[in-house]
Amino acid sequence: MTAEPTPYGDQLAVVTVTYSPGETLERFLTTLAKATDRPVHVILADNGSTDGAPEAAAAACDNVELVRTGGNLGYGSGANRGVAALDDSYGWIVIANPDLEWSPGSLDELLAATHRWPRGGAFGPLITEPNGRVYPSAREIPSLGKGIGHGLLGKIWPANPWTQSYKQSTTNITERVAGWLSGSCLLLRREAFDSVDGFDSRYFMYFEDVDLGERLTRTGWQNIYVPTAEVMHIQGVSTAKASTAMLTAHHDSAYRYIADRHQGPHWAPVRAAVKAGLAIRLKLHNR
Repeated sequence: MTAEPTPYGDQLAVVTVTYSPGETLERFLTTLAKATDRPVHVILADNGSTDGAPEAAAAACDNVELVRTGGNLGYGSGANRGVAALDDSYGWIVIANPDLEWSPGSLDELLAATHRWPRGGAFGPLITEPNGRVYPSAREIPSLGKGIGHGLLGKIWPANPWTQSYKQSTTNITERVAGWLSGSCLLLRREAFDSVDGFDSRYFMYFEDVDLGERLTRTGWQNIYVPTAEVMHIQGVSTAKASTAMLTAHHDSAYRYIADRHQGPHWAPVRAAVKAGLAIRLKLHNR
């Protein structure tokens, strides 16, 4: 199967959403330089940083452009603004968190996979945590039952079957089609991303990547996990500064995701139960 002609060019851009990223941004850019042999244009979609890091990076690097979003729009909306700043010559877009470090050649590994998967719309690498543990970044689309089981038991019983199935924890680390891929690092076919109008801006933080993966699948694209490409994600550099607010955002996004997929009067009792359950879970976490 060969890919159909696309209106986009073959240039590569990286969009990273910044919100006072600190020194992690420098490591992101330094390691990115060794992640691909191709020229790459970097967009810093800045959501209102106050630490000067995005400005310093843009001044120091000729291939880095600072795009101010006008406020803290959240991750998906910030990424959308960054992509919108690129012309149609950029057919390949990476959306990645700034607290990420690239392994040498990792972006070229992702790009190589695009030739093997002509209907691949999103490609995600193997993501490790600073302690070396592999993060489960290629997961199933959560059903209502698995979502509730994971939400209730994921913290107190990590090995429960619902969490194991949702996270694909026992799945071999091989190149494969996934339900969705972590938004912390995605190589996106521009044509695919634009065909679903990018991230849903109603998600301030969290679940925007789950929603994107599902919508890509619905329109005939695939989400491809490419574990031969490896990155390390520090996680939580910006969100740790407002952990309570981020936890609230996570629960709000979880409800939005479930409510969007269970609409109509007959689902009203389920939506009410889910909303009440998430509110209780949030209170317990905040304690």
